[in-house]
Amino acid sequence: MGHFVQLRAADGFESQAYVAQPKTEPRGAIVVLQEIFGVNSHIRSIADGFAFVGFLAIAPATFSRVKKDVDLGYSAPDVEVGRALKNLAEGLPAPGVMADVQAAISHAALATKGKVGVLGYCWGGLLSWRAATQSPNLKAAVTYYGGGMTLPPELDKKPLCPTLSHFGAKDGLISLDSVHAFQKAQPQVEVQVYDADHGFNCDQRGSYNAAAADLALERTLGFFIKHLEGG
Repeated sequence: MGHFVQLRAADGFESQAYVAQPKTEPRGAIVVLQEIFGVNSHIRSIADGFAFVGFLAIAPATFSRVKKDVDLGYSAPDVEVGRALKNLAEGLPAPGVMADVQAAISHAALATKGKVGVLGYCWGGLLSWRAATQSPNLKAAVTYYGGGMTLPPELDKKPLCPTLSHFGAKDGLISLDSVHAFQKAQPQVEVQVYDADHGFNCDQRGSYNAAAADLALERTLGFFIKHLEGG
């Protein structure tokens, strides 16, 4: 269903992005931000799924500034590679990969008259939170188990658009105490907690939880429909 395009950031850097186009006029656009495993089959399937229900979906390759064409699985060695790439990406001078996220948002805005939301998983959840606090062009943001967003300095930032955040109560990487602290610091954010582990949305991981994934997707779709179509 999808294909890759080249995006040019404000600083001139070019990176790839996977684009899934709906069969009809888009009801809005969703920028899908990857985990630490690249724009792999799971992220592409998410983009395809949103296109199937009428949204233009674009998934920028946010590792492009440190390594091109990253497409990892979920084995222990893949996790090690992904974490190393994430550390390199996080170490880039500002704005770093956020310039490429913004390029995807701008690309999507042109195609949908500004009706753009952002969605991210794991590291992409953190990037989605940052986009929500930085980009005035977004209508909505959704984060799934965004590592680091429940801790300072991210905890102290304020989103510029309606935001929905999904967390797992059994997540060993994001403590429930920090999620509660995030809820207290961000009363305007809709926080949903599931009886699930980190990565519960990904059916390629051992931590996949179908019930939690289905409920989170239902809430996510409703959130985007409300703020992209109704906003």
